[in-house]
Amino acid sequence: MKTFLILFNFLLLSTSMVGQNKYPMKIAMVSVFVEDPVKAFKYYTEVLGFVEVMYSPENYLAIVKSPMEGNGTTLLLEPTEPDGIEIAKQYKKKLYEMGIPVISFSATDIYETAAELKKKGVRFKKDPVKTDYGCEAIFDDSNGNYIQLFQLNE
Repeated sequence: MKTFLILFNFLLLSTSMVGQNKYPMKIAMVSVFVEDPVKAFKYYTEVLGFVEVMYSPENYLAIVKSPMEGNGTTLLLEPTEPDGIEIAKQYKKKLYEMGIPVISFSATDIYETAAELKKKGVRFKKDPVKTDYGCEAIFDDSNGNYIQLFQLNE
């Protein structure tokens, strides 16, 4: 919850600064550490509904994106195994133990999205609940991560 509030406040602040840079940037790719990118790729595409951008299982490479994004941000399913970076393994493990989501996804109807995901076997740590900013839920991605699902008030 605290992580999301910090992120939400940052987003509000940063959107008010649009146009300050002559050559602005956009977020192209973010990473989520996963134990097995092949297993994660299957989960993120078949269960969560993301689409393939690049997939090379022999090279432990899996990149997906939302079907709603077109040329938007992609998600690199970054392997911690085999021979992963030790600090990445520790970081991932500690976040999971603390129950902190590693990334946030938005939904246009969080209740329907959660119901659909539950039918596909997704385990929720926190079912959708109303908050001051909208609704939020937290689920397990079956790869050692918690993911926050949120819907902002309109």
